Amino acid sequence: MRYCFGIDIGGTSVKCGLFTEDGEVIKKWEIPTDRSERGKRVPYDIAAAIRETIVGQGLKTEEILGVGIGVPGPVLETGVVLECPNLGWGRMDVKALMEQELGLPVRVGNDANVAALGEMWKGGGRGYDDLLMITLGTGVGGGLIINGRIVYGANGAAAEIGHMIVNPAETDICGCGGHGHLEQYASATGIVRMANHMLAEDAGETALRSYERLTAKDIFDEAKKGDAMAERLVDQLGSYLAFALTHVAAVADPKVFVVGGGVSKAGSFLLDAIERHYNDNIMTALKNKEFRLAELANDAGIFGAAKMILD
Repeated sequence: MRYCFGIDIGGTSVKCGLFTEDGEVIKKWEIPTDRSERGKRVPYDIAAAIRETIVGQGLKTEEILGVGIGVPGPVLETGVVLECPNLGWGRMDVKALMEQELGLPVRVGNDANVAALGEMWKGGGRGYDDLLMITLGTGVGGGLIINGRIVYGANGAAAEIGHMIVNPAETDICGCGGHGHLEQYASATGIVRMANHMLAEDAGETALRSYERLTAKDIFDEAKKGDAMAERLVDQLGSYLAFALTHVAAVADPKVFVVGGGVSKAGSFLLDAIERHYNDNIMTALKNKEFRLAELANDAGIFGAAKMILD
């Protein structure tokens, strides 16, 4: 039996997994992300954790196929990270550094792309080798898989759909400095932003006014109960997401859209809103795509990182 490691680097913790070549999880654990001194210790902490696990599991180096790593920033196919503000990294050849530390093959990808690969392999995208994964959390991320392979793009930033412009008339500023980006509407913070605008402009009755600190979950919960304003907000979120996905489909034509992240906990209620607007605004040849919910939650990154090694 041979093994590989899947590593998913986050701003707070690094998720780690030891897998068999068949995709069975042998061990899962986390280590803190040390962001001091511009995160310079992070690669070495990961290498130390992997070495410790190899010894602890009684494995031999020759049994290890390699280490896959997901990083929260643009990554070139060569394994060079262009920047990673959450960690404090500038340009860094993570692949070369980790291979030197471990003496093992290493592959590196953007965390959203790696999560998409994980969902294709063991999650909501099983059975498909062409998919787009959309992650709806504090922000909006995307990962594109074509013919079973991550699409990196020339600058390691392919499928950054959160920063597609969906409303050129928007005056509020996105976190990236732009205006009218998908993330301003379809993220957990985005739908709350839309709700606050609507509450200020519309004096109509709604249960949303009863919340001291409104959340995306509150909006979905009230929409499911039939609150008219909440229903309108979910419909707007669905329309913005669908608008972005029609453009992705026109370029990449994936077989399935997999929706993950905290907002996806709204389930089929959310998928129905997206799919309805998508089919109303796309050419006939691209209608009726599959829309599925992600299944791996926080483990998608380690699964996808392992899959990079096994491919």
